[in-house]
Amino acid sequence: MANPYTLLGVSKTASQEEIKQAYRKLARKMHPDLNPNDPKAEDKFKEISSAYDILSDPEKRKRFDAGEIDENGKERPGFGFGYGGNAYHGQGGGFEGFNFDFGSAAGTGKKRSGFDFFSEMFGGANAESGEDIFSNLRRRSRKTQGENVNYDLNVSFLDAALGKDKEIELPNGKILNVKIPAGTTDKMVLRLKGQGAPGIGGGPNGDALIRILVQPHPYFRRSDNDIFLDVPVTLKEAILGGKITIPTLEGRVSLSVPPYSTTGSVLRLRGKGIKTKNKTGDLLVTILVNLPEKPDKELTQFMEEWRPENFDPRAKAGLN
Repeated sequence: MANPYTLLGVSKTASQEEIKQAYRKLARKMHPDLNPNDPKAEDKFKEISSAYDILSDPEKRKRFDAGEIDENGKERPGFGFGYGGNAYHGQGGGFEGFNFDFGSAAGTGKKRSGFDFFSEMFGGANAESGEDIFSNLRRRSRKTQGENVNYDLNVSFLDAALGKDKEIELPNGKILNVKIPAGTTDKMVLRLKGQGAPGIGGGPNGDALIRILVQPHPYFRRSDNDIFLDVPVTLKEAILGGKITIPTLEGRVSLSVPPYSTTGSVLRLRGKGIKTKNKTGDLLVTILVNLPEKPDKELTQFMEEWRPENFDPRAKAGLN
């Protein structure tokens, strides 16, 4: 296998975060599931995973830089029991015939015990801590969960409000069914367990994180579970009142406009908003009085002759 630094495309002075980012980028690019037509993809993925295993572990990285282990993480000749330059000397058969010189413990001037020697070799603790000398090795052999993967899913305003099942296609061609809950808000993230990148060393798969992007509606607006709608009415409908038909989330309904409704009047239709498990919103209709697009002679003549008594809207608004 090539040099781990070369495989990950980082320098020897790279920080742990730079190494992590480089590995993630390559893992996404070279994962076998994303390269079904490349027979060498699995080998490439194993190589970068092995390189990351060495460089992501500060102790392994230090030993690799010192030449104590090779690019596969194996001990190089001369480093097996030659710790700190104090190699063992054979006196006969078996361990009883060897004289192990473990040197002095750093900063103490005291001789290392055999336990301390092996503890340091394998990244464990000393005898006083009571920690198993092989605990670090066991930690490194743990199964690692796969990376989470992130996707954006565009959803219509009505589908987010009412809820709907949608399909999303992953880069590897896999189709996932995503259940959009009623009342889903913009940028809400849905988690699909086990649908992310495969785990390493037999570990569990990561999750797929689906960010919902709710598209704006041409006339509905939302605030919490309430829906807002602007409805134009004619001058006659505003003055005399009457029934009109308006859209709601679930279809068209009849709405009674009270006589003498002015622009800005708000009518509330209870229970016609967004329904979730904990709350049901309302539909709030704002009346907008509209005049004819083309001049109406009869209306113009009526207005010329009409003399409203004791009515000054600007005075009522405090603008005089």
